[in-house]
Amino acid sequence: MERSGHIVSDVRFEHCQPGHTLGLPYDRPRLSWKFYNVDSAFRQAAYEVEVYAPSADTGTTLLCCRKVNSSQSRLVPWPCDEALISRQEVSVRVRIWSCHGSSSSWSQPVIFETGLLTRADWDCQRIAAPSMPPTAGPCAEQLFRRAFWLRSRVRRARLYVTAQGLYQVEINGQQIGDFLAPGWTNYNHRILHQTYDVTHLLTGAPEENCIGIRLAEGWFSGRLGFLGGRRHLWGPYPTVMAQLEIIYEDHSTERICTDKTWLTTAGPAKAAEIYDGEKYDGTAEIDGWSEPSNPTHVFDPAPWREADEKPPLSDTIQIVPDFGAPGTRKQTIAPVQKIITPRGKVVLDFGQNLVGYVRIKAVKGKRGDRISLEHAEVMENNELGRRPLRICQALDQYTLKGAESGEQWEPRFTFHGFRYCQVDGWPVEAPELQDSLVAVVCHSEMEPVGHFLCSDKMLNKLHENTVWSMKGNFLSIPTDCPQRDERLGWTGDIALFAPSAAKLYDCYSFLQNWLVDVVYEQDLRGGIPPLVSPNAFQGVEFWGDPWPCSIWHDVTIRVPWALYVASGDQDILARNYGSMKTWLTRIPRDMKTTTVNRLWDRECFQLGDWLDPSAPPDQPATSKTDATLVADAFLVHNLDLVYQIAEVLGDTEGARVFEAEARATRQQFVHEYISASGRVVSDSQTAYALAICFDLLPTAAQRTNAGERLAKLVRREHFKIETGFAGTPFICEALVRAGHGAVAYAMLLNRECPSWLYPVTMGATTTWERWDSMLPDGSINPGEMTSFNHYSHGAVISFLHERLAGLRCVEPGWKKSRAAPVISGGITHAEVSYNTPYGKVGCSWSIEGEQFTLAVEVPPTTTMEVVLPTESGERTELVKAGKWTFSGRHRPDRAWPVTPISKMPWVEG
Repeated sequence: MERSGHIVSDVRFEHCQPGHTLGLPYDRPRLSWKFYNVDSAFRQAAYEVEVYAPSADTGTTLLCCRKVNSSQSRLVPWPCDEALISRQEVSVRVRIWSCHGSSSSWSQPVIFETGLLTRADWDCQRIAAPSMPPTAGPCAEQLFRRAFWLRSRVRRARLYVTAQGLYQVEINGQQIGDFLAPGWTNYNHRILHQTYDVTHLLTGAPEENCIGIRLAEGWFSGRLGFLGGRRHLWGPYPTVMAQLEIIYEDHSTERICTDKTWLTTAGPAKAAEIYDGEKYDGTAEIDGWSEPSNPTHVFDPAPWREADEKPPLSDTIQIVPDFGAPGTRKQTIAPVQKIITPRGKVVLDFGQNLVGYVRIKAVKGKRGDRISLEHAEVMENNELGRRPLRICQALDQYTLKGAESGEQWEPRFTFHGFRYCQVDGWPVEAPELQDSLVAVVCHSEMEPVGHFLCSDKMLNKLHENTVWSMKGNFLSIPTDCPQRDERLGWTGDIALFAPSAAKLYDCYSFLQNWLVDVVYEQDLRGGIPPLVSPNAFQGVEFWGDPWPCSIWHDVTIRVPWALYVASGDQDILARNYGSMKTWLTRIPRDMKTTTVNRLWDRECFQLGDWLDPSAPPDQPATSKTDATLVADAFLVHNLDLVYQIAEVLGDTEGARVFEAEARATRQQFVHEYISASGRVVSDSQTAYALAICFDLLPTAAQRTNAGERLAKLVRREHFKIETGFAGTPFICEALVRAGHGAVAYAMLLNRECPSWLYPVTMGATTTWERWDSMLPDGSINPGEMTSFNHYSHGAVISFLHERLAGLRCVEPGWKKSRAAPVISGGITHAEVSYNTPYGKVGCSWSIEGEQFTLAVEVPPTTTMEVVLPTESGERTELVKAGKWTFSGRHRPDRAWPVTPISKMPWVEG
């Protein structure tokens, strides 16, 4: 058989990232791979997959080998007839054949292992601290331990752990596990579990070993929600389940399971809360609590009691393997400045608004000394600006044990959104403060996929700020903000930001996991999705009422669609298709003003263009744009999307129904909101942006007039933004589509408040909730709801990537792309690239004098449309895989710079 130089690499299972293939929930994982060292004419004709299982006797055993005539290299079906079972480990390798008949070498084998796939796999008991009644305030962490002896040499050991609450595991004194495990889900529906390979941590027989678990309230029973929040929303106290499974060299097995033989005592963290922080008493530490007895350490059972066995979880609660996007500690950042405030307080500035906590690397002091760490995002009047936290303490405290050699400490069960940390009680004998503290950045594990850079440093900073806001709010669930007494999975925020999120990180597994709870809670609410998810607020005023609301509840359509476009995976559409259809049937329609009830009921309260910059600080729903118009515009667009989704899924009848409904609803929208000339009711930036981007203007003349009106409104406001949540993702795109790209760039580059760049001029390192979260005088917006870390306004990322840098996805999964930069605004170069399912795709362009150069990179087996300017307009070339460079004469944008209307000698209406 002829061998080629083709290389098959980066073999993956489902959407799992490399290094995160242990203990996953897939019994028939689909496979993907990429090609290297191939030319533009390369096409895969067939592939072959071999699946092996480890064998004690022969090393490996071939489970199956299958060759398939197919050009597919993305999410191909599991090749074996049998599904994987719980705990099963396999290794997979792939080779391919080209259309010319030559084969590649085998790829490097990649290992995959399932977690516990059924409830029947769990032999352990659910345990908690004994006689632990609900408390009015926070409860201390609980320690659990179990000593055991190994019978012989260990071949393999796996630890399976889950909790109602948060846990941290130690084996023989060595800490293992993820940050804030097992993560936040709707505990009434499902709980995630993690799998750890602990083979290397177990000492040989017949020595004693020990497993220890710290357990805290976390999201399960700690305080959640604003307006004071509530405790015990899911249960009165945390519980834990753990199962250590050992396979010895002689093939015998043993399980160490949580039950009443485990011992428990209160831990040194006297409070461990999401909002209020961790209060840790080093003097209460129990030395060696998770270590076995040995000649230098003898376990003292005096403070320990038997753990309580709790009844098994309800059969309706699933215990599900983690999807592979755990919370992680990603990096550390040293302080850039020590500030002494007018009140004499010591504040460290880490130079970046981030999410995580402060680690004490080294401290020395007297036993009982207490160090307090107060966190905030901004300074106000040269003091820590903590008012936006509302009643969230965001306070960590460490009481020193007085070790002569010094001490280290970091919280385990909390996180904060902060740039500044006020340090009180730092011992005088301790090392220099700036050398002793670092900020630890935390977020869920996600692979970066997008890169952007341009000639405007302010836009680069805006892009960087959005990346930081996404990271900070993608911790277990997509939150609205990471700092105040809220941090909830608001559905409207991610519904609008998802297309931009997918351009920055591979967040498929992260959002796939979250959507499971969205669908479950939608069913609980009679088909109306939740405003926040996970949602434990049933029966509580505002939260429990199944009030339908556009955009927020459109999450069931918009997030799966964004993930599909980025990945090409139809499975995310199929899993959520029923949810989409149900939501569309539950929308209350207008029975009064129309003969056919298609548009939204006008009596239904809408959040609309939330946080319109003209809204008073205490009335964020007030907007220049009619809220029902916003809801109706999104309704038409959502019907268009579900029509396309039905076609993708092969639901011919559903596609016919949704296409007809979209057409009829669009006609009704036009009748209700659009004049014959193209004027749109509300006459606002958001109204025109939605009408243009959602294709709601039926005639060319109306589209032209609406575009001109939108450009005039923007110019009249000196290019300041007048859009809230609903309009912001679409305003620049609408201007470009309407032929007013220069106006879009004038708005994009504007630095006056409100604008995207105003926060950058104020020193922002993340994107803000309000356009003016900080006022020009440096004071914090007086609104009760003011965050300095909200990703929603960062939805402009899509415009930067697709229009300014010029690269967009044409066929889902990047099977086909398009390079067509919109050059204006004085930008002289830009570049963007993505790590797509097929490899790197990129586009970069530059202007030098009258010379325009465009370079593109197209991954194997894909194509790209390249749009090039010409003297008479533009031309399009279709290119295959490879690197291509084009050049030509640059035609200056005659519309740039744009003049605001008020600077002209007349005033237009």
